[in-house]
Amino acid sequence: MATEADPIEVPNSPDGWWIDLPPTDYQQAMDLQLAVVAAKTGGRLDADVILCLEHPRVFTLGRRGGRENLCVSDDFLARKGIRVMPTDRGGNITYHGPGQLVVYPIIHLSRRRLKVVEFVSALEQAMIRTAGHWNIAAGTDPLNRGVWLNGDKLGSIGITVRRGVSFHGLALNVNTEMAPFGWINPCGLQKVRMTSIAQHLETPVPMEEARRVMAGHLADCLGLTLTTMDAVALCEKIGHRIGAMPNIL
Repeated sequence: MATEADPIEVPNSPDGWWIDLPPTDYQQAMDLQLAVVAAKTGGRLDADVILCLEHPRVFTLGRRGGRENLCVSDDFLARKGIRVMPTDRGGNITYHGPGQLVVYPIIHLSRRRLKVVEFVSALEQAMIRTAGHWNIAAGTDPLNRGVWLNGDKLGSIGITVRRGVSFHGLALNVNTEMAPFGWINPCGLQKVRMTSIAQHLETPVPMEEARRVMAGHLADCLGLTLTTMDAVALCEKIGHRIGAMPNIL
């Protein structure tokens, strides 16, 4: 396992927008991503867009499925108030919840002449550098994507590319509750433990700081100059119904 990743060399690109969202329902975030993708592929939006948020507790399935890696019953999940959502991202089952930093970079890869493998490596590097802000020496695993720490998984990646535009993205465990990961085989991997920055430090870290640090490193890794954009302004610009995003009002 590597403890340090090489910088990703990417061509210069137009400025991008960084959108900080409050805790956002998974389907609402998915609908917003699709609206941004449609605006970009339809030629109505040139800027790249990066959404940053936390989700309420939810299990999501990837294109490879994942219900076979769910280790608890539907009744158990109902009692815990956790939904299971199918998605079109790559990968298998994973968990999202409060304290997990979720970042959805909606990037026109083909216009930037950026290969998918290079893009995924850039997302891994951004997570590694963010963990390094707290002196945590995370790294990659040549056999499994994501970011790892002493054999435990710290961050996950699952993306989709539609007409050259990426969406979905990364999930870095900052202050994440670990128990729900024990109810699945994370990312379809058996006998894999998940960890978090807070678990390693034995103390929580401010999510606002984690967002700020991630924004800087992701901009560097992707060669973007990011400008903060108000979520309401983004929705108005792309014609996404504001009422579909009640939490941002």
